[in-house]
Amino acid sequence: MATALIILAAGQGKRMNSDLPKVLHELGGAPLFAHALSAGSALAPDRIVLVAGNGAEAVSAAATKLDDEIEVVLQEDRLGTGHAVDQARAALAGFDGDAIVLYGDTPFITPETLEAMIAARRGGADVVILGFEAADPKRYGRLVMDGQELRRIVEYNDASDEERAITLCNSGVVAADCGTLFDLISGLSNENAAGEYYLTDIVEVAREKGLRAEAVTCPEAETLGINSREELAAAEAQLQAIKRAEAFENGVTLVAPDTVFFAHDTFIGRDAVIEPNVVFGPDVTIESGARIKAFSHLEGCHVSAGAVVGPFARLRPGAELAEKAKVGNFVEIKNAQIAEGAKVNHLSYIGDATVGEAANIGAGTITCNYDGVFKHRTEIGPRAFIGSDTMLVAPVRVGADAMTATGTVVTRDIEDGAMGVGRARMEVKPGFAVKLFEKLRARKAAKKGH
Repeated sequence: MATALIILAAGQGKRMNSDLPKVLHELGGAPLFAHALSAGSALAPDRIVLVAGNGAEAVSAAATKLDDEIEVVLQEDRLGTGHAVDQARAALAGFDGDAIVLYGDTPFITPETLEAMIAARRGGADVVILGFEAADPKRYGRLVMDGQELRRIVEYNDASDEERAITLCNSGVVAADCGTLFDLISGLSNENAAGEYYLTDIVEVAREKGLRAEAVTCPEAETLGINSREELAAAEAQLQAIKRAEAFENGVTLVAPDTVFFAHDTFIGRDAVIEPNVVFGPDVTIESGARIKAFSHLEGCHVSAGAVVGPFARLRPGAELAEKAKVGNFVEIKNAQIAEGAKVNHLSYIGDATVGEAANIGAGTITCNYDGVFKHRTEIGPRAFIGSDTMLVAPVRVGADAMTATGTVVTRDIEDGAMGVGRARMEVKPGFAVKLFEKLRARKAAKKGH
């Protein structure tokens, strides 16, 4: 059966006190709505519709960047969750399959939970609601059950004392046949205090039509919604705890786990060692046996087996380290490939470059890759030795087994096996230092006399 995702991302998020739309605030280095999208994408959906509202242009741009097949529709008036889902009606006209409604500010729903909802649909439920047992039900809507069947969802303000005692609460996530979902939404009323169309009311409409509604449950932690900066921080802490636990389970050593921060998609292989105060940005893969030393920052990079990074290193997008490569302290790598066994150990910037197998890059080396308009590449051949404080003015090539003298500015190619020297001739002037300082001190004394 085909599946469509409807992700609600139109809310203003007033409690965030931000010019940025709520769903674009980041969790684990990704926009909030991307987490719901990731969970739903595990079902291999045929269609994805995102309902935008506040900051729609920015939300649409972010959605397209993640997946250019996402269809973005606009909810111009905020008339409730039922009205929000209804904005996807035209986009999904004629779609034959199930629709799952997710929320852009609820990032922890798991693929397994969504699969359980689909299974309930296959088992005969016309409408499936996701519920959770709340430790403190507060003002959540309550799910009133009759055995396996969901009778209705009652909001806290409308609930009796007996209904308020129910701890099975509504998450808002819904699964139903797409056509059925929109038929039920057509039967909603906004005759309530808020004057809004509530998606939860489709359960009552469904029962009036003789349809069957059921509830599937998940842990309360999966239903955490984010409405404020404080809740965002709590969600980040929850995500980091999950990622650290996954790392341990996968055989990764975290020397000081509370100081290591992961992105939503960080992948680290077995027997890798992560030292204290390491930060992973999005799109990082660390292979088995690699070691990331303390105070390093990695983003958009790949570190192969046995490679060593840091301490105090920065790997930027496009950095590719082959097996047993070494990147040391205060080194920055950007859009560069460091081949097997190559070393960039100290105080260097290697950008838009290729460093060959077993090459050695001396301290203070810089690839001068940007002319103010265009980026240019530097190629350093296998087993080349780059002397300390070398400036490589791209585009330029240093050949295999070649060498640069310390302090050289490389402005043209160096052939294989050759040595490049490009520095001014040094002169030594006997007694000049003493004379110079005597002159400067006399000048200083004269100024004080005035």
